[in-house]
Amino acid sequence: MAKSSPAKKAWRSLTWLGVIIVGLIALNTAGVLTGGGSWTPKLALDLEGGTQIILAPKLESGQSVSQEQLNNAVSIIRQRVDASGVSEAEINTQGGQNIVVSIPGIPDDATINRIESSAKLEFRPVLLADAPSAASVGADGAATPAPSVDPDLSSTPTAVPTDASDPSWITPALQAQYDAFDCTKLDTSNVAPADKPLVTCETDGSVKYILGPVEVSGENVSDATSGQETNQSGATTGQWVVNMKFDKTGTKAFADVSTRLNGLEGVRNQFAIVLDGQVISAPRTNAAITDGNAQISGNFTKESSKTLADQLKFGALPISFTVQSQDTISATLGSSQLLGGLIAGLIGLILVVIYSLIQYRLLGVVTIASLTVAALITYLIITTLSWREGYRLSLAGVAGLIVAIGITADSFIVYFERVRDELRDGRGLESAVEAGWKRALRTILASDGVNFLAAGVLFIVAVGNVKGFALTLGLTTIVDVVVVILFTHPMLQLLAQTRFFNEGHRFSGLDPRALGATYRGRAKFQPSTQVATGKLSSASKEAAKRQTIAERKAQDLVGSSTDRFSNGKES
Repeated sequence: MAKSSPAKKAWRSLTWLGVIIVGLIALNTAGVLTGGGSWTPKLALDLEGGTQIILAPKLESGQSVSQEQLNNAVSIIRQRVDASGVSEAEINTQGGQNIVVSIPGIPDDATINRIESSAKLEFRPVLLADAPSAASVGADGAATPAPSVDPDLSSTPTAVPTDASDPSWITPALQAQYDAFDCTKLDTSNVAPADKPLVTCETDGSVKYILGPVEVSGENVSDATSGQETNQSGATTGQWVVNMKFDKTGTKAFADVSTRLNGLEGVRNQFAIVLDGQVISAPRTNAAITDGNAQISGNFTKESSKTLADQLKFGALPISFTVQSQDTISATLGSSQLLGGLIAGLIGLILVVIYSLIQYRLLGVVTIASLTVAALITYLIITTLSWREGYRLSLAGVAGLIVAIGITADSFIVYFERVRDELRDGRGLESAVEAGWKRALRTILASDGVNFLAAGVLFIVAVGNVKGFALTLGLTTIVDVVVVILFTHPMLQLLAQTRFFNEGHRFSGLDPRALGATYRGRAKFQPSTQVATGKLSSASKEAAKRQTIAERKAQDLVGSSTDRFSNGKES
């Protein structure tokens, strides 16, 4: 089978590039038409402004919050906010007590709930459950007050409970508390200790419970995801659920409890899932669950199930918080700084264009076209990430895009100079393009690999705006590789077929005579004796500087062999 010609390979590469661009445009168009997308990226807190939420800890009289608790809470809240897709958020402590969360734009209720909820998850067996009784109304139209709990009632179990499902936990005092409990006045901050029973209600107040001690803690949840429930045939039911995976300790504890509950009757067969003191679900136990995979079902929406999954995945806050204030804040930098950054990028781009045209003449047009293609792809990717993943462009991200201009232009320069070196060595243009590409590609991949590695490390270890800089730097590095492979090299392959470039027009930027070689016939060149000695020396030095280490070693080896042969002959 005959090999494909360079022209066919070039058109194939350009076709793939077109497919990528059309695909990005189609994806973004679909987002715009469905109402969730936009043709412009969202801006971060420093450029657009947003909402500032101050969280104050819930503390009882005499209690205080430690710096370690605040630092842990900041870390957990940052993970929750990042998981919601809100990028470039700022989370700090204030006055050694409060936590200040600054979010770009206007957050929805799910985001606020994700931030402030302590997400203390517990699994407790159900001891007693019933619908709360309606408040009776007297003749005067006033509601009859709930019965008070007699303080003299015994709170000690009549017999030592054998397990958390033992009805012996229900003492006279606990029963009286249950009877008098008002679900409309549930205080989620007042949660019973893990080794004591708890009186609480469903989140909607429809059921009132007495629950046994905690048998499995949310700390034993190793992972949590949200999704739609599926039946035995694999079809979705349309109900949103939270899927959990327990660690080794949680898997054993959950297996023991589910095995015991499976043999009980009535409400004691239920295992209540308690979040922040409220029962979000109390499913019946139909079988022992021994693989550590459990599912929370309830009246979830897509947003609320994702919120709960994120809260469980990143852990409970060490203390409970309440929203002290929520205010709209203006941009810390604003449009003038954004305009300044864009102007700086434009100036850098103009300088690169001028340099390319002076250094490479019409070959510099390939540089301009390549930069245009790279800018288009980068813009489409950032815009898509903005509405799909919640990415927001900050001034640091703009700086990453400006730096990318130099990185991208450097790849083109390396390639063009390799082609020129091959022309100086006497190759024809088509042969020089292929040989120069093989040499340049190694250098380009090595350079971009280092840049991408640096961006990756910076993205992992950094927070805030620096993370945005690392993201755009890494993204544009990948785009640079794609463009130079699928556009710059194919364009040079096609231009090498044209008479203007192939014959080395003096304005092409690839004139062998100007580079220190002369035409010898049949697309072959040799060093020109008519070219000035200074120009030949300069071209020779330039070619020597651009040799790879392997090429220098090979040349030195040839030189050493010649010396030994000469010495041997003389002797």
